[in-house]
Amino acid sequence: MPKHTNSLAPTPHATADEKILVVHRTHLFAITPIFIGFQPLHDFSSLQTLVQLHQEFHWRSTMEDDPSYKQIIPYLVFEHNNSYFLMRRRSTASEQRLKNKYSLGIGGHIRQEDLTSCNLIDWAQREFYEEVSYRGSLTTAPLGLINDESNAVGQVHFGCVFLLRGDSPNIAIRAEHKEGRLVSLEDCKTMYDDLESWSQIVYNHLKGSL
Repeated sequence: MPKHTNSLAPTPHATADEKILVVHRTHLFAITPIFIGFQPLHDFSSLQTLVQLHQEFHWRSTMEDDPSYKQIIPYLVFEHNNSYFLMRRRSTASEQRLKNKYSLGIGGHIRQEDLTSCNLIDWAQREFYEEVSYRGSLTTAPLGLINDESNAVGQVHFGCVFLLRGDSPNIAIRAEHKEGRLVSLEDCKTMYDDLESWSQIVYNHLKGSL
């Protein structure tokens, strides 16, 4: 049975809060030695089982400052005809530490009410359609994992990266970002320094796999 625990009430400074899925890092890194950067992985079944066994739900405001837990984030990279959907976060984005940064990944926290199935791909596709408007067909495949301990954001997040291949370029932002467009990897290279760290990691992997 999945593990559900109650946590402390939201901190007083939080004007809006939600309980999100986290896994204690001692459990998370039991399936693989701790790594930094990108780890290719094309089968998420072991990770999915681990999350089911050890998932907890705590207030986001508390977890943002507690690196003993990792927030599990589906990170979705959309590709169409060798072009990738690149977004830029609003200055009012919920994660202020990433505001105005460019992102190759559509991602978000998982809430308890989001878990309508035990399939990470289902969670990923739900997140995708919450964040963007897309008209077309998709194929979804695991790409790998991200763990970045070099900054405060990375220390409390763990990325499950999916590659979503679409047969249509009809994709547009719904919320949190102020712009989004399909670009080549060469175009991404010119904006590399303005990419959020996870997107830099994904870009390096995509570029190296060509």
